[in-house]
Amino acid sequence: MSYFNVRVYGLLINQNNEVLVSDEEEYGFRFSKFPGGGLELGEGLIDGLKREFVEECEAEIEVLSHFYTTDFYEKSSFNDSQVISVYYLVKEKAPLKLAFKDKIYDFDGEGEILQAFRRVKIQDLVIDEITFKTDKTVAQLLKDQYSVKL
Repeated sequence: MSYFNVRVYGLLINQNNEVLVSDEEEYGFRFSKFPGGGLELGEGLIDGLKREFVEECEAEIEVLSHFYTTDFYEKSSFNDSQVISVYYLVKEKAPLKLAFKDKIYDFDGEGEILQAFRRVKIQDLVIDEITFKTDKTVAQLLKDQYSVKL
């Protein structure tokens, strides 16, 4: 059975033009993405994004503006669903209380589900380090829009 999987993500960019990236491992599968996740039934995009940031980052956010919505076919890496992802520019309401890492997949502890966060200068984003197709598209759009004009 095929179905749509609606996901919502936040692009949290600080004053140094660094974007928040989430490195995760679930049951041996590693991926890097922007913070966010699946919409729950009966939930709006903004409410879902705010919930995801509280769950993942223990942070309240303000949603600034829409940035991108998937405009091509993407099959989920985890099941048979078609993924539709919506990205918003967001800002934190208070300083984030996360242990920021410098290296990809620098997890603390062990377990089936791991997560670590990095702040990455947009100009230094490596597209190949971002796992999923739509996130790669968004990373490239960020680089195009925030690159330093010489």
